[in-house]
Amino acid sequence: MSVNKAILIGNLGKDPEVRFTANGKAVARFPIATSEVWIDGEGNRQERTEWHNIIVWGKQGESCGQYLAKGRQVFVEGSIRSRTYDDKSGNKRYITEIVAQRVRFLGGGGGTRVATEPEPEPAAEASASQPPPLDDDIPF
Repeated sequence: MSVNKAILIGNLGKDPEVRFTANGKAVARFPIATSEVWIDGEGNRQERTEWHNIIVWGKQGESCGQYLAKGRQVFVEGSIRSRTYDDKSGNKRYITEIVAQRVRFLGGGGGTRVATEPEPEPAAEASASQPPPLDDDIPF
């Protein structure tokens, strides 16, 4: 048995960018920041912020583009995906993203709002965002 699930509550680092595939399916992309605070061994307050790249498909992605903005707090539940791509200079880049199945808008404007029901990632777009298959000779 295996599980690939990420649950995050954080703040948008910029407004969502919504694009549409050739067949009209919306995909929203935006970064969120999560922070943790602790007291180190010397009694000093420490803080670490992690940035997460979020991908939201379909009507839920359209809702994110319409209602979310930089600084807004959001709950995201989804799966972790890693992929590679070539940048404009031809260099291979690696990226890890959270493909959201559920997004809840938190704070502001009358409480929690739920984006439309999650939609499965379309098959054509799914293959483009899937990591390459792993070798079978992994020792676990």
